[in-house]
Amino acid sequence: MRDSVGKPTASKRMLDPTDPPPFTVINPDGKASVVLVCDHASNRIPANLDQLGLGSVELSQHIAWDIGAAPVARLLAERLDAPAVLAGYSRLVIDCNRPPGDPTSIAQVSDGIIVPGNLHLDDAAAEARSNEVFWPYHHAITQMLAQRWRHGNGRTPALVAIHSFTPVLNGFRRPWQLGVLWNRDARLALPLLHQFRADLEVCVGDNEPYSGREVGFTMNAHGGAAGLSHVEIEIRQDLLVDTSGCERWAAVIGNALAEALRGESVYQVQHY
Repeated sequence: MRDSVGKPTASKRMLDPTDPPPFTVINPDGKASVVLVCDHASNRIPANLDQLGLGSVELSQHIAWDIGAAPVARLLAERLDAPAVLAGYSRLVIDCNRPPGDPTSIAQVSDGIIVPGNLHLDDAAAEARSNEVFWPYHHAITQMLAQRWRHGNGRTPALVAIHSFTPVLNGFRRPWQLGVLWNRDARLALPLLHQFRADLEVCVGDNEPYSGREVGFTMNAHGGAAGLSHVEIEIRQDLLVDTSGCERWAAVIGNALAEALRGESVYQVQHY
């Protein structure tokens, strides 16, 4: 790193050697031609950031992570025999589903809660979070997709992101149990919606409770830009409060994904 006159300057690392890695890869040798990702898998905070000035109660809430998403992603990796890449740190450190520099990338206020450790960050501190957390996670996704692509025998990999959402937002009780988020590529989204709607016990939202046309750095950067079939699946958090809930919804999603992934078109490069 150099200063404005070209002289080297010291660069202080954010992560301590005792901190866990910025991502985890589950089932890296899985045989399926699909890669699972979980952008908000963890509520961990690097030791040097002193919990960002928050308490354990705040860090257990949705502002810090997608509750239940990581266990479901792990179960799906096993069920589908697919690799899964899980982010290693809280979205409050840096949101791995937002472009670095975006105002929502390092939130100063989340759901009305001030995040003291994110106030008045200088460029060096923000870049450390990008370089040590955000980019290693996304590089791991790129590597896993490239590996699948190289050994796919003409098949390109599909990409599926697992998220969860709160049952209530701003006083509105969200009726959906699942949400299918997509932008222009419907190759996975429409078959998934068909499968979920065929189950009378499932209430599914089409680009609800969020829109894939408005959010989703991971899907756009790794899926849309490369022409890979991709989709984001949202699960309501009150359904994932225990192991049996996670197992039930992993089974529902896994069965639907297995059907959606049967079509050969999902393994071709197509730009929309």
